[in-house]
Amino acid sequence: MSANIQILDCTLRDGAYIVDSDFGTPAIKGIIKKMQDARIDIIECGWLKNTPHKTGTSFYHVPQDMEQYLVGKKSHAVYTAMIDWDRYDLDILPECDGKSIDAIRVVFPQAKFREGIALGKIIKEKGYKLYFQAANTLGYSNAELEELAEEINKAQPAALSIVDTFGAMFWEDLERIVTVLDQKLHKDIKLGFHSHNNQQLSFALSMQFTEKLYSGSRDIIVDSSLCGMGRGAGNTTTELLANFLNRKYKGNYDMNVIMDAIDMYMGYFISNYKWGYSTPYLISGMYCAHVNNIAYLTKNHRTNAKDMRIIIESLSEDDRKKYDYDLLEQKYLDYQNKIVDDEDTLADLRKTMQDRKILLLSPGRTIIDQREAVMEYIRKYHPVIIGINAISSEYQYDYLFFSNKIRYHYAKEIYTDLFEKNQKIVVSSIKTEPDPTEHIVNFNLLVKRGWEHFDNSVIMCLRLLNKLHIPQVALAGFDGFSREYSKSYFDVSLPSLNPEDNWDELNVEIKDMFQDFRETTSDSIHIEFITDSIFA
Repeated sequence: MSANIQILDCTLRDGAYIVDSDFGTPAIKGIIKKMQDARIDIIECGWLKNTPHKTGTSFYHVPQDMEQYLVGKKSHAVYTAMIDWDRYDLDILPECDGKSIDAIRVVFPQAKFREGIALGKIIKEKGYKLYFQAANTLGYSNAELEELAEEINKAQPAALSIVDTFGAMFWEDLERIVTVLDQKLHKDIKLGFHSHNNQQLSFALSMQFTEKLYSGSRDIIVDSSLCGMGRGAGNTTTELLANFLNRKYKGNYDMNVIMDAIDMYMGYFISNYKWGYSTPYLISGMYCAHVNNIAYLTKNHRTNAKDMRIIIESLSEDDRKKYDYDLLEQKYLDYQNKIVDDEDTLADLRKTMQDRKILLLSPGRTIIDQREAVMEYIRKYHPVIIGINAISSEYQYDYLFFSNKIRYHYAKEIYTDLFEKNQKIVVSSIKTEPDPTEHIVNFNLLVKRGWEHFDNSVIMCLRLLNKLHIPQVALAGFDGFSREYSKSYFDVSLPSLNPEDNWDELNVEIKDMFQDFRETTSDSIHIEFITDSIFA
């Protein structure tokens, strides 16, 4: 007898991380109805939380909060919600009355599996079907997996799911875990698999998990979500999994209804939110690192992939699995704060630039669109011209200032001749040993903390010029960001420094930093704008 295979759709639960649970009432109702009409076996409606339910969200206080979203419950489907083992007070959980959810899934970390399983007894006593999620199952040794199975057997839940929390598994990892648990779990306990797509393996591992267990007698569950919607790199997609099971294992899922669900309810979320495979989340998978570490480095420091990998690698194995933001910030600063002796460098720059006006050419489009105004200033004042993190073949520079490693290497590789012939001022976070045409300046000399993105290149260069006692600076190309990337930069291929696309928020922050700089240096440096800027 072959195993019975079930799909558990977790769009409203795992997708809650993406939208802070705020799907809206139509989407919650609609997704649940479409999943039941498509004959999906288990529908996860969201989370149970200690906080009161807010209408239109998939965070519920008690199961009764879900009744308003269930339209014509189907007898073939199991409706469930998840609780985190230590974040829901079971005293407020009422007896199961069959009007809302039928089951509860309990997720627990490796170190607390006994405590998590103990909660299951209370849940079963209240009449709910019981499912368990063993977070970071990859972290269990074979002996620990056997202990886990022994405790699970005592609790007699409906299912236990293997969880690839960090998207770090390869097939041999999953096969090891499946082999042990399949041998040790009671055969009437279903074995499930919940994957993350950090290494683009989520669907592939789900297929292999199915193929591994199909010929046995144990029933299995595979988690998925519409369009792979889920935390970080996302999950196996429901549409891919349903089609695979229909074609290979006599599945009976209605693909037309699933496609309708995507067309009707997922378009807005796809257009307005981000999830799915990306290089930063690959790094999370490479090092079994919690996705919050990746999100922190991306949001707060716009860290490039190489630097992110090095910073995550510097954490201990235990620290990678947590998200200690103070520790992560210290690791970031340790990595950036490469101290160099720049006393002679500053003296040389001061000598070269003293008694001259300085013109900073930033990467904004106005240095091309308003080129004549810039050239008129150059002809009139013969300033020292400094290019900021970018090179335009329309201008001749005295110096190139680089504060970002990706922009440095982009200029070096794409504009090699111009890069090599110009003198360069390079921040020590990029390199500490200068080439013959380079002047290295300490990173800490040029930044002032207090903002999320405190390392804006123009502000950093202005701080350098203030240290050099330069009295007059002109700005061109310091335009401010547009939502249309091609309108932000003169070079449309220039690598983006704001992967979250929060342009408006970044403009507000830069304006505040610029205003702070002007207020604290008003007596020592005069700044004028040559081209249009939202910061003027």
